[in-house]
Amino acid sequence: MTGKFIRETAEAEVIETGRELYRSGMAVAASGNLSVRLDDKRIIITASGSRLGRLSAEDMVCVGLVSGIAEEGRLPSSELPMHRMIYKEFPDIKAVLHCHPPFVNGYFSVRDSFKPFTFEASFYLGNVPVVPQDTPTVTRSQEITAALRQGNLIVLKNHGIVSAAGDMAKALDLAQALEEAIKTAALARLFSCAAEPLSVPTDEKTERAADPGGVYRMFSPEHIDAIVGLVNRDSFISEKGRELELTLQISVVLDDDGTAYKFVFRQGKIGSVERSAEAPFVISAPSSAWREVFSGRLDPFTAVTQGKMKLKGQLGQLSRWYVPFSRLFELFKQVPVSS
Repeated sequence: MTGKFIRETAEAEVIETGRELYRSGMAVAASGNLSVRLDDKRIIITASGSRLGRLSAEDMVCVGLVSGIAEEGRLPSSELPMHRMIYKEFPDIKAVLHCHPPFVNGYFSVRDSFKPFTFEASFYLGNVPVVPQDTPTVTRSQEITAALRQGNLIVLKNHGIVSAAGDMAKALDLAQALEEAIKTAALARLFSCAAEPLSVPTDEKTERAADPGGVYRMFSPEHIDAIVGLVNRDSFISEKGRELELTLQISVVLDDDGTAYKFVFRQGKIGSVERSAEAPFVISAPSSAWREVFSGRLDPFTAVTQGKMKLKGQLGQLSRWYVPFSRLFELFKQVPVSS
């Protein structure tokens, strides 16, 4: 493909995304900005003052990723530093969307966190990170970088959202999914003041497992043994495992060095662990993603749907065990890993 074709394709994606944001009420007037990575050295970004609902090729500015210098005469969006930072920090990110959805902004103006009400939203959004914002343009670059390690979508409190993905369509899907999830929460509260968000049921005995003790090197045999011990002592996982016939083989792989463990589940218990990446289900990721998972900041289901982790096997088949696996992921936080 020629450079001209790549740029024209990217511009078409940006123009259509801007129109869709405008049609859905997520962008008004000259608010919001969009960008796409052209190659390792350049991006295109919407020009300062451009209206997302009426974009044309003249509203696109080509900018050097390293220099930050625009190749054309128009000024790029004032949020250019944020876009450049994301592309430089995350090589897999190809598109960045920033807009100010009214339901999201309204909700987070009075609340600091959000837990989706529906299974679909939980799968695709997870627990959306919220970054404080106290300036008209984004300035908390380190906090944004940290938040994007937890998911491809973040909220800038009192400002808007940033959605960063492998292409513009995926970035738009996440942005629209969050706005729809907030609408659902608003409707639920209209229908019943007692409406509660979706959660994994627990009782006092399973709220917190026994502390395994110690701090472990991530993916070390001792780390895995500590997790297995917690899982097999957890009455909630055991009960749900029997009820849902949680019997399967699943491997986890550390991409950095190929370290792999295969867990053999039998009716909710881990019967054995093998050093193998051969299993019907395989979840793999770099250490940066696994560290977020083990800290409890990144849900593996969400990480797979957003592309931060790779899954061999069908996510839909795993979803039948969503409740016990959600509890298992909660236990991860109780096995501290060294930095």
